[in-house]
This record gives sequence, C-alpha cells and structure tokens, in this order.
Amino acid sequence: MLQINIDACIGCGLCEEECTYEAISVVDGIAEVNDKCTLCGSCVDVCEVEALHIEREEKQVQSDFGDWSGVCVFAEHRNGRIAPVTFELLGIGRQLADDLEVKLSAVLLGSDLSDKASKLIAFGADTVYQVDDTALEDFTDDAYGNVFEDIVREHKPEIVLAGATAIGRSFIPQVATALETGLTADCTELAIRKEDRTLLQTRPAFGGNVMATIECPYSRPQMATVRPMVMKSLPEDQGRKGEIISYTPKPERLQSRVKVLNSVKEDRDQINITEAEIIVSGGRGLDDEKGFALIRELADALGGAVGASRAAVDSEWIPYPHQVGQTGKTVCPKLYIACGISGAIQHIVGMQSSDMIVAINKDPDAPIFDVATCGIVGDLFEVVPMLTEKIKERKTS
Repeated sequence: MLQINIDACIGCGLCEEECTYEAISVVDGIAEVNDKCTLCGSCVDVCEVEALHIEREEKQVQSDFGDWSGVCVFAEHRNGRIAPVTFELLGIGRQLADDLEVKLSAVLLGSDLSDKASKLIAFGADTVYQVDDTALEDFTDDAYGNVFEDIVREHKPEIVLAGATAIGRSFIPQVATALETGLTADCTELAIRKEDRTLLQTRPAFGGNVMATIECPYSRPQMATVRPMVMKSLPEDQGRKGEIISYTPKPERLQSRVKVLNSVKEDRDQINITEAEIIVSGGRGLDDEKGFALIRELADALGGAVGASRAAVDSEWIPYPHQVGQTGKTVCPKLYIACGISGAIQHIVGMQSSDMIVAINKDPDAPIFDVATCGIVGDLFEVVPMLTEKIKERKTS
C-alpha cells in the first residue's frame, strides 16, 4: 500500500498532478490517498522530499518444489469428442515433459467417455486420470473446477496446461486461485529453462505490441492456457502404452450451483476458418468491402476459406467470424495467403504457425514479409486476379 509520511510532506501537489488515476490529493497541506490507487509508483518518483513510499507484502515462496513433478494437460471434451486443442497441448506437453525427464498426464472429465482416454495415450500421454460421471455431462465452472483442483492437489504436477478456449478461460483461473499459484493466459510459446525447471510462458502483451515471456518462480504448479491452433500435435500412435486411472471425486465436489437447461449449437453458413486447410485473407489494403470479392474468388478457386484482419472487420467489410489474429481466430492452415495485410503483431500471432504463408502487398517494407514463406510485392488488385486466373487455368487443363 502507499504510505505517506505526514511529517515529511510539504503539500507541494506534485504527486496530485502526476497521478493519472485521481488517487491522491492534497488536503489541508498534506497528501491523502484514496482507493483508486493502483500502486503504479509515479507519485513516489516525483516526490522531491521522499514523503511517499510503497509498502508491498513479501511474496511467500513455496519451499517444497521437490514434491511437484510432471506435466498435466486438461483434456477438453465437448459434444461427444475430444477438442482438437487437447492434442496440440499433448504435443507441447510431451516436449516439456521430455525436457524435464518426467511423465505427461492428462485429466479427462465428462460423461460416457468410452475409449477417449486411450486416444489421449495414443497422442502422447503417459497417464490419464479419467472421471466419467453423469454430473459432468454438461460443463459447469464449479464442478469441473473442483474436480480438476482435487486431482492437481493429489498428484502435484509442476506444470498444468489447458486450452485458451471458452471452457478453459472459464474455469482454469478458478483452479489457479484455489491453488494460490500464477496463471499465464493465451500463451503462444512454451519452453523450459532447464537449470531451474522454470516454465517460460510467452504471450502477446500491451495490446499485442510486444511478446512477453512470463515466469512463475514462487509457486507450483506453473499454469498456462494456450491458444488453439498454435502448437503442433504429435502423430497418433495406436501402439503406445499408458495407464488409465479412474478417479472418483467426493460427491460434494460434483455439486454445482448452475443447472444447464439446454445447449444450442450455433448454425453458421460460413466455413469454420479454424479447420480450413487453405485461407485467403484480406486487410486494409482492399480499400472497401467490394475488394473482398477478389479474395472470395481466389479462395473459391483454391477450395479454401476467407479470412480477414481486424482492420477489415472493424471497417465492417466482413463479419467478425472471419477475423484472424489476437482478438479473432488462431488458424494453422497448410496455405495462408495474406492480401493487403501489413502484418501487425496482433494478426501475426493468429496465423504464424501456418505451413506456408504467401504475402501480397505493395509495400516492400511491410512486416508481413518477415514471417512470409514467399512474398509478392505488387498491387493486389492486379496480382490477385492474375493468380486466380492461373489457378482456374490449371484446374481446367
């Protein structure tokens, strides 16, 4: 908290002028702080008489890190199937576990799970903790959070991963809070610093303008949610052996304050771009919504889907479901063609894992060329129609 030495304060008002949160004011010649204070420290920096200082609680450091071992993945199961992000998490989880020389486990929650656990082993898990209970048929934050928390407490994995999906984002923070540990959301890269077994968690920060690497040095487990379509899954190995453990939670931990009355699937007439193998995306360089006619024609010729940058969506040239990037969809097609997209980091994080990236832009210095497999410097209104025509010719010849 912000401490004010009233004996040293001279009521100069510099702190009040500096505070952008209106959290400090001078009353009767003495500075006073209110509950708007964010502890940013700007007032402390400008105080010439050193009458202000921030008193912070010392972080309690766990002393029993040796009790925590292994990597654990939350295996998201919905609509009767394992979510694709789960296999991606098993891919990166396998890599992290091998670097640490530990086991990789998965936690599978749901109802009528049949042979789903064996599939998780085929994609890299050594152990699967399975909870098959009708109380978990529908997802609820509290029931899923309680059971997952109990499994983590009992088996003590040093790293816990989940997908940055609607489900993962909904209940994983609850689990991290209950375990009194840190959580890094929306990671796009994970690695191990071997000398101290620290998980290095990289994610976009400050609106996507920088990539920040975050550590959790004071507590275990180290927890992260990972954006779908960023990590690579391993090939399925049906001959892989592993252990499936049926876990029975306490009845009270399955209780939920929420009752799901009905689940309705949204019916969309457009292709789901997260599952497309070819995506042609347009950006601000299209000038207006009519420019997307060129993009759609090229996508149709290739048998692909249409994507867009945030600038194009914000301009209402195309609906939000087509948006690729930090605030849109993360995609990983075999071919991604970026037309008139400059390549802001917010867009890059949503498509950089594509197998091949082709950039078309008239600005040779556009950042998109830094991540492109190959690039075409030219006017997209000339290049795209020529490319479309050539593809059509190839298909008919």
